[in-house]
Amino acid sequence: MRGWRGLAVILLLLLSASTSFAAGFRLPEAGNKANAMGFAFTAQADNPSAIYYNPAGLTQLEGNNIALGVTYVRENGNQFTGTTPLTGGATASETQEDLNFFIPNLYYTHTSKTRGVAYGVGVFAPFGLGQEYKNSNTSIFRNQVTEIDLKTVVINPTIAFDINEFLSVGLGIDYLWGDVKYDKTPVLGPGAQFKTNLEGSGDAWGYNFGILVKATRNVKVGFSYRSGFDLDIKDGDFRASDNTAPLPVPMGTTRASGVLGLPATAAFGVAYTYERFTIEADLDWTFWSSYRRLQIKNDFPPYSSTQTKNWNNVCAFRTGVEYRVTDPLALRAGFSHDPTPAPTETLGPELPDADRKYYTVGAGYKVGRWTIDVSGIYIDKKDRDVSNIRFEGGAPVGQNGTWEGDAWLAGLDIAYRF
Repeated sequence: MRGWRGLAVILLLLLSASTSFAAGFRLPEAGNKANAMGFAFTAQADNPSAIYYNPAGLTQLEGNNIALGVTYVRENGNQFTGTTPLTGGATASETQEDLNFFIPNLYYTHTSKTRGVAYGVGVFAPFGLGQEYKNSNTSIFRNQVTEIDLKTVVINPTIAFDINEFLSVGLGIDYLWGDVKYDKTPVLGPGAQFKTNLEGSGDAWGYNFGILVKATRNVKVGFSYRSGFDLDIKDGDFRASDNTAPLPVPMGTTRASGVLGLPATAAFGVAYTYERFTIEADLDWTFWSSYRRLQIKNDFPPYSSTQTKNWNNVCAFRTGVEYRVTDPLALRAGFSHDPTPAPTETLGPELPDADRKYYTVGAGYKVGRWTIDVSGIYIDKKDRDVSNIRFEGGAPVGQNGTWEGDAWLAGLDIAYRF
């Protein structure tokens, strides 16, 4: 286990993502062919990223394949207009920092010469969350959050088999390593506030499997499932500092812990190929009901906190089309609608989530044994009206107002077959 953990830590430091671009804090950007087709790839699953999208597709590949890719994210800071517990009833505005992120993917696969068995390993970042407010001393959300950062990386050994000429299955084991940072500035009265910082890391195990049916020469049907994770943050460092007035709480470092429920996912897709066109449509479920609360336990009990979340399970619709202009060149486009799992009653400034529409384009080109895939994505977040100022654990939280925001993404994958 130490070997897995050491590799995960290295990859987390070098390749980690921290952002939030499916509804909630799921990251579906695990391969740029799929990115360009609106993430509708469960039934095609015909390149190394099948390890993520549907491992049963690995038996379609030939020989050894290695693929390395990245998706660049430009997150335009969400903008809020309204009131919070710190505005005294007056309408104010707050804009999060504009942030830049990189979402990685890395795959190796081997398919036997008889094409009946395949195996491989994938490395990707399935969840991430990054939000930062510009001034931790004056932000109208500072008593709730000033910065939050969730980074994850999964190492996923996988094997796949052809049951017969029509049916393939695949399964894998998932080792997840996660790192969490959560800062805020509690306010106890006029001129009386201090800063808190929580940092911790943990790991979890899960599994995944997939099924691929070649119903006819032109039609493929796929299903995939990934289990959830209970990310156990143990022995985190909680630090209180910068006391601006004599406060009845100690400054210094204590130990903190918590468990973050990361959701299971499932996808069902159908792909149809006619001459040079391939079109696919997927339904993609995320079982966010695992995210019931955001709880921090501290050795100093007054620093412990629990925020109710009670997120809902959601189903996204994804569709994409590919036109193979020539044997080497393919053009792609897609669309995805991703509903938010966050109910208005518990929506918080750490993740002011909303329904999202993805508009995607891209291309692929083959040169000998090399394949290059590129993608571009625009994410349009629906304006979100919220009215939920309330008390939790004796502290005022929430906001009354409107959130708006959007983001741009661009990605590149390079693969080599040998």
